[in-house]
Amino acid sequence: MRIVAVSTLKAFWEQPIYRDAEQPLKAWFEEVSHANWRQPADIKAQYGNASILKNRRVVFNIKGNDYRLVAAVSYKMQLVFVKFVGTHRAYDAIDAETIELA
Repeated sequence: MRIVAVSTLKAFWEQPIYRDAEQPLKAWFEEVSHANWRQPADIKAQYGNASILKNRRVVFNIKGNDYRLVAAVSYKMQLVFVKFVGTHRAYDAIDAETIELA
């Protein structure tokens, strides 16, 4: 899979308060970069705790569920679009099915 908006991940972990997210986000990036997802079941097979939502959205738990990452997945084009990364509190304030990068 090709990941779009990697800068969003980097901008998040570069904030001093979220430095602990750097290695888990890099690990997620590495794993997803080598994935070949053709359908939501492929994601669930790799990430059993991922939540599959409407609008091709998937919510991943990062760093033992300390953070959430919302992505839109284009299975046909083999693309993963990062839409959001943040704390549970920030996640609770968004609509994961419609959020877009600002």
